[in-house]
Amino acid sequence: MAKGHRLPRGWVMGLLFALFLALFLALFSGLLQPAWAEPVRIVDDRGRTVTLPAPPRRIVSLLPSLTETVCALGACDRLVGVDDYSNWPERVKALPHVGGLEDAQVETVVALRPDLVLAATSTRSVARLEALGLPVLAIEPRTLADLRQVIARLDQALATGQGPALQAGIDQALAGAARLVPPAARGRRVYFEVNAAPYAASESSFIGELLSRLGAANVVPSALGPFPKLNPEFVVRADPQVIMTSSGSVVRLDERPGWRGITALREGRVCAFTPAQGDILVRPGPRLGEGLRLMADCLASPGGRAP
Repeated sequence: MAKGHRLPRGWVMGLLFALFLALFLALFSGLLQPAWAEPVRIVDDRGRTVTLPAPPRRIVSLLPSLTETVCALGACDRLVGVDDYSNWPERVKALPHVGGLEDAQVETVVALRPDLVLAATSTRSVARLEALGLPVLAIEPRTLADLRQVIARLDQALATGQGPALQAGIDQALAGAARLVPPAARGRRVYFEVNAAPYAASESSFIGELLSRLGAANVVPSALGPFPKLNPEFVVRADPQVIMTSSGSVVRLDERPGWRGITALREGRVCAFTPAQGDILVRPGPRLGEGLRLMADCLASPGGRAP
């Protein structure tokens, strides 16, 4: 610039400050990742390493338990889409819903521009999503040990630093709920029905693990698999002392052949959980302590009731 046409010093300083502020806001909002950001690498349940250039800012979750865990880690605001069954916390109901395990709407997911998709290993659309260039972290908590790993992996991927505190809170809630069952109620034979097919929760499922913590005797052995479909006669022969089921199924239990003679029905020890309670019970996520409390209240009750 020719002598005599220099910009005022204050104007130059203001311009530099504006540029610095714009850069800072871009970095803060995630629109521009810093050049020094370290890639994030996580090994998922398939044994595959998922590499992210930086912690994700736009996440689509295709499993309710993963949705709940993301929110429990303090990252609910990063969710831009969820599966059709994700309904907690309340704020996720307003997000775009993109199908489920069997029918994920791939085009809708792509349109949401996620930088990470969270899915179960059994989600049918995983391969197609990856073929379209989306990073997919396939993690599916089936046991309490699995849930620990899921929390640790999500904490690592999202870089929230909240994983240890979340796990400690779950452990504390589980221990507190287990203390609610009186000694007289421990050892009772329990049948936990997942749905009216009937599918049940066996000893090897996470629900079975929770029942074990309460000192209950699950009538469905682990050898049948985590959630086996049973012949109704199996339950008659097992003769559970307590039945845990949904409010929609309980009214028809005594219509099943031979079920009127089951001890739980004769003595009125049947707990019918509402749909909202059922969501808590069948999702291995951050609300496990609430689920165990529901089971504990059922076992401790002298007669059948909805906890």
